Amino acid sequence: MRIGISALSRAGQSIWQNGLGQNVIFFAQLLLRLPFVQSVVLIDVGSERKLPCDLERFAAGVRILTQQEATDEVDVIVEMAGALDNEWLDLMRARGRKVVYYCCGQPYVALVESAVFERQVSTTRPDRCDEVWLLPKDHLMQPMMRTMHRCPVHVVPFIWHAGFLDVRIAEAAGYGVRYGYDSGREAREKLGGGLRVAIFEPNISVVKASSIPMLICDEAYRADRSSVSAMHALNTFHMKDHRTMLYLANSLDLVREHRATFHGRHDIVGFMGQHADAVVAHQWGNDQNYSYLDALYGDYPLIHNSPWLADAGYYYPGFDALAGASQLLEAVRHHDARIDDYRARSRAVFEAVNPFNEANLEGYATRLQALAGNKAWGNAA
Repeated sequence: MRIGISALSRAGQSIWQNGLGQNVIFFAQLLLRLPFVQSVVLIDVGSERKLPCDLERFAAGVRILTQQEATDEVDVIVEMAGALDNEWLDLMRARGRKVVYYCCGQPYVALVESAVFERQVSTTRPDRCDEVWLLPKDHLMQPMMRTMHRCPVHVVPFIWHAGFLDVRIAEAAGYGVRYGYDSGREAREKLGGGLRVAIFEPNISVVKASSIPMLICDEAYRADRSSVSAMHALNTFHMKDHRTMLYLANSLDLVREHRATFHGRHDIVGFMGQHADAVVAHQWGNDQNYSYLDALYGDYPLIHNSPWLADAGYYYPGFDALAGASQLLEAVRHHDARIDDYRARSRAVFEAVNPFNEANLEGYATRLQALAGNKAWGNAA
């Protein structure tokens, strides 16, 4: 079986802009471990015809082709990180090839917010694929996607490993920046404060926004002035002059007492290594996020509301800012003493999402074999 995965290259691209670029490579690496997969290529629908330099070392054995070049090179096409041309997909399906739409983003919000907020997004013809694959976080959307795309919809494993993070950690270390939680509550208290908290939500959708984390930080600070020495709200520059954002920010004691800073985009390794000791996060219907795993990998206290990670980090339910503040205070007071147990629970998560563990390999192998059926592909249609 020869598999092509869509990719979207852009000038100045970085893997830290979002998790999708990493996800494509993790998926390609997994596929190359399956005994019946002959080759994996990336089908670039972008402008560069090459991967960002921070992806290249992980893409050994994966060529980058245009759609035209891939015509006689693939048996299964997975549209994942770039929209493919409808006419080309029609041609490939007419030749007996199979097309999968692998939806990594939250599909309901992508459908609704673009119309409600008049956002320009690419749209695709609904009957252009043989199957749709969703991640476990979006399993509730299966009936909706089945109705829209008029084909079977299946849930496939969520995968991640720390390869990209390790490279970035080593790179930062070369500049004297250390990534990883630094135990030492007593030293922080001597400097007059508790944890320096970072909020990494992208603030471009209701599914991942900073409002609840800001309230959590402020509630903890109001309960114990020594708990939060600084709150860093990243990805907020585009909202800094919005009246609602200003109203929320100016209502916080952390802002009034000059302990809050609002930033643009930064990668987690560089920022945490220099400015923060903990991460407070919030999601709505999007509970599997690479940034959570990145934080856990550094042993940082992660205060989050992801049911998927309820046994790791410091979990609070739903929109319960009071419970979130309680968990933040728990981290302030006890994280140093309990870090070995915290680390062990994180490692259990990492093993579950490892692309190369048997359960994940089998999950994708089963799905691909069912998609192919009894089809025996050759080098030409």
